[in-house]
Amino acid sequence: MSSLGSKCILPRQKLQLARFALMEKLGKMQFDPRNFEVTRISVTIPNLEPIFNNYCIVHISDIHLGQWLSPSRLDGVVGIVNGLKPDVVAITGDFVSFAFDPFANDLVLGLRRLKPNDATLAVLGNHDHWLDAAKVRTHLQRCGIIELRNDVYTVRRENAMLHFAGVDDVTVKEDRLDQVLTKLPAVGPAILLVHEPDFADVSSATGRFALQLSGHSHGGQIVLPIIGPPFRGSYCKKYPLGRYQVGNMAVYTNRGLGANTFWLRINCAPEITVVTLKATE
Repeated sequence: MSSLGSKCILPRQKLQLARFALMEKLGKMQFDPRNFEVTRISVTIPNLEPIFNNYCIVHISDIHLGQWLSPSRLDGVVGIVNGLKPDVVAITGDFVSFAFDPFANDLVLGLRRLKPNDATLAVLGNHDHWLDAAKVRTHLQRCGIIELRNDVYTVRRENAMLHFAGVDDVTVKEDRLDQVLTKLPAVGPAILLVHEPDFADVSSATGRFALQLSGHSHGGQIVLPIIGPPFRGSYCKKYPLGRYQVGNMAVYTNRGLGANTFWLRINCAPEITVVTLKATE
């Protein structure tokens, strides 16, 4: 089990499973597309070759399958994502919460239906590590998902390249940006996937990434007018939701699909982000 320890995990696991069973019995775990918001943004990427202009990334995060996000809701989300016709699907961690085995096959059946033109890319989050990173990785492989574990994936169009990099989870100190930079070709713009958004202060300082995509915060789940999210966890205090500019790098923090301990959102709907890349004129 994870470094969080069985004394912490097991009671939360029992609570998660009991609540899920109750809500399912009450018929409150069915997919409703009105619960999910599709957010569209355009990001100008310096040195992006014209052949990649309008390249479409659909970004989702924080599935936490078996909490508020049921298998039925996951299937519905996958249908929405496929309908957006992405070139790449980017998933920025926390596939699980505190229980995985009862939902493992549902995760595979749902995510293997993703149909991007190029690839589905992912990094793990802190919950994936706390529960069982090896087990999560095995099931992602069954889905055909490419995990960017301190690694780089390159999309090629003729002679042009677009790089997607990913660092492993920051909270559990598995991130190795040095390894990523060593593997990253010198030519071609790069986009970084990392679960924790506040890592942007580190990644932007390298000057190598045009865009960072993150999750982790759930957008705060409760967003107050003017104040914003009053509750901000570790590594999501500075960039908890939406779009930011950190140095020369754009950052987008997705609000996530699921919920963790508290199944409550106020002014903070679950989010599917459509990121359209734009070449400079």
